[in-house]
Amino acid sequence: MDWTRIIVYIFAGIGAGLGTGFAGLSAAAFIAPMLVAFLDFPAYDAVGIALVSDVLASAVSTTAYAVDKNVDFKKGAFMLAIILCFTMIGSYLASLVDNHMMGSFSIFATSLLGLKFILRPVNKKDPLKENLCRDKTTAVIQTVAFSSGIGMICGFVGAGGGMMMLLVLTSFLGFELKKAVGTSVFIMTFTALTGAVAHFGIGGIPDTTAMFVCILSTLISAQIAAAIATRVKPKTLNITVGAVLVILGITMLVLHVFF
Repeated sequence: MDWTRIIVYIFAGIGAGLGTGFAGLSAAAFIAPMLVAFLDFPAYDAVGIALVSDVLASAVSTTAYAVDKNVDFKKGAFMLAIILCFTMIGSYLASLVDNHMMGSFSIFATSLLGLKFILRPVNKKDPLKENLCRDKTTAVIQTVAFSSGIGMICGFVGAGGGMMMLLVLTSFLGFELKKAVGTSVFIMTFTALTGAVAHFGIGGIPDTTAMFVCILSTLISAQIAAAIATRVKPKTLNITVGAVLVILGITMLVLHVFF
């Protein structure tokens, strides 16, 4: 057994789990780049492993947030339906153009979003909440528009959906941070499941050892992170989420540039 590879699997899963549990990020944004950069994994297999890791990690995180009533299931299900539709459109468009620039944008955006939560925390007095979603019609139009954009980016870039959902839910749809993360991981449970089924159906089952270790480490770390996140004060969570986003963003940038 190659213990070097096992260690990379474990650290990839831990990073992905922390991102999922604390900030509602997709595991695909962390596991896939690490497997490709350090272990020369086929990109398609790496994304498949990341997606299947995402399913259970997002599911347990959703459960933890739901216990404290920090998941908006009604709005989340509505957004999910739209996101899935536009993800397919985005995937088709991605097959026609070079998405390298979009991938780079997603990496920088992750770090910038992290700094946003540290420097300008999300709380109940967020001034954006007073200007958005004032009536049901406006709220529906905003939700459809933003969900469509998230789906397109998800399909086009192949990752970043969790980061975009967190930004939209907190800054544009007026969600508190805990409810935004909880709703984000609820949506990702099903988007990741759809993506994983499609990947395995087309490309077959990837390396089973890598898949098992990544799933397990992602699941455990996501469960711990979600349990902590639901119990800390909003200010502490803002700083934690910001730090996680910045660290993941810098790590992905290093992988993107040097490997």
